[in-house]
Amino acid sequence: MDKEAAKTAIIEFLKSKAKSKSKFYLKDFYSVLPDEKNREVKNLVNEMVKDGILEYWSSGSTTLIGLKGAGKQAAAEDEA
Repeated sequence: MDKEAAKTAIIEFLKSKAKSKSKFYLKDFYSVLPDEKNREVKNLVNEMVKDGILEYWSSGSTTLIGLKGAGKQAAAEDEA
């Protein structure tokens, strides 16, 4: 797997969906990189979170992933 190409594909996927949705389940990223094993995609997403590209968002029962600073929730989180 070319990590940079995979990261770019994930970022492009998130940007293309930004108008309708800013956060996604981990399983949604599996379809972005269909040739990769689910574990590889999960590891890549975790790496992008560590690098500050993506962020986790949790409702308490569900964890979603999105671009850092994107979405309605971002402004409210900065105020805390």
